[in-house]
Amino acid sequence: MKEDMKGLLDEFYGSVGKWQKNSPAQIGKFLELLEAVEKPGALDKKTKELIAIALSVSSHCKWCIAYHVNSAFESGATEQEVREAAWVAVLMGGGPALSYSQLVDDAISDFKK
Repeated sequence: MKEDMKGLLDEFYGSVGKWQKNSPAQIGKFLELLEAVEKPGALDKKTKELIAIALSVSSHCKWCIAYHVNSAFESGATEQEVREAAWVAVLMGGGPALSYSQLVDDAISDFKK
């Protein structure tokens, strides 16, 4: 059954909103870290998002997969680049990562421009 990746992304953003009310210091610092890490440096934002896709698959986080596939497309990644990032995770993470890579396919279909 196809996972609703746009729904997961909305759910994540809803949670961030709740955390901003309930734990503003903690989520504020996390969002500062996110912004600092995602800034282009030696690696551009697209490359960082592709790395994050692989780590999301390896970590078995469906919300992270939704977030980072969407962000990768927004950063100019192609469908093939997103798929290759997921396959790197499968190489390193084996069968469980292969199972979670199904969600990358769902996210591609939901977020591909």
